[in-house]
Amino acid sequence: MPNADYNTPSTESCPFCTIANAYPTATTTSAPSTTQTIQQLRAAVPQEPEVTRVSPSCFLVLSAPSVMAFLDILPMTRGHLLVTVRGHREKIHDLTGGEGGEVGFWLPVLAKVVAKVTGTSDFNLVQNNGVRAAQVVPHVHFHIIPRPGNVPELKNKSWTMFGRGQREELDDDEGEQLAGELRDELRKELEQYAGQESKL
Repeated sequence: MPNADYNTPSTESCPFCTIANAYPTATTTSAPSTTQTIQQLRAAVPQEPEVTRVSPSCFLVLSAPSVMAFLDILPMTRGHLLVTVRGHREKIHDLTGGEGGEVGFWLPVLAKVVAKVTGTSDFNLVQNNGVRAAQVVPHVHFHIIPRPGNVPELKNKSWTMFGRGQREELDDDEGEQLAGELRDELRKELEQYAGQESKL
């Protein structure tokens, strides 16, 4: 396997790099740890980010030092969230240890938040590496895709592996509202996390 270049700069053609540049992190703290305060973790949850800093609009949920999360603009279901690293890394093996650690911290927290907000405890967690593996944007990202069981219009749609399937554009008003709900729930989840950590 060739050596990964961990200093790969962002690329102008990469939509995730554009988002990372448009929404800088509010904190310079390194990867999350048990020594961080709740204020440091909460700083990664933006208040009400301006959705039109990029085009198409971005519905930001998390803006941590190395990781971001935002709604997919072509969601498979309500709450379809993308979790990505800020640095331009094409495949999972290109991540640094710090980036991998931060992704590892935020993924389960965000999955729980999506489940609570959508009322759907079942979900797919999808991460594709390369064109032949159905990676559309060549920048490491994970899809958290809720799998509701009671949505009539989904009963006849086929779900294919790797996150592909029928998709419609996310409505801007719905995206803003849903991202706000996800941010609110994320703050609550971080409060609970801080409470649990203080008991250890």
